[in-house]
Amino acid sequence: MTDTPLIIIAEFETTAATRAPFLVACIEDSIRSVTDEAGCSCFDVLTTPDEPDTVILHEVYDSPAAFDAHQATPHFKAFSNAVDTLKIRLVSVRRTVRNIPAPK
Repeated sequence: MTDTPLIIIAEFETTAATRAPFLVACIEDSIRSVTDEAGCSCFDVLTTPDEPDTVILHEVYDSPAAFDAHQATPHFKAFSNAVDTLKIRLVSVRRTVRNIPAPK
């Protein structure tokens, strides 16, 4: 089961004052994750017009071990520091697996 891709869906709540700097931190983490980590194939930073203070991260890792490695990177530590400094509320983190093959 360790070779099963792991999909993370994390939801955060910002404020009008913290939304922009938090998005900067999310985007940097996203870029570094996909560029620097062989085990990260996708990292989307999502928002909706209906809930402007909600930020959702959709991340796809080759395995749970690849996600563990992600959490040890300098860019994840910078992201985590931004969450703490900006006092961003973590709403939920879901660890999911895909039950059908990914589209080609």
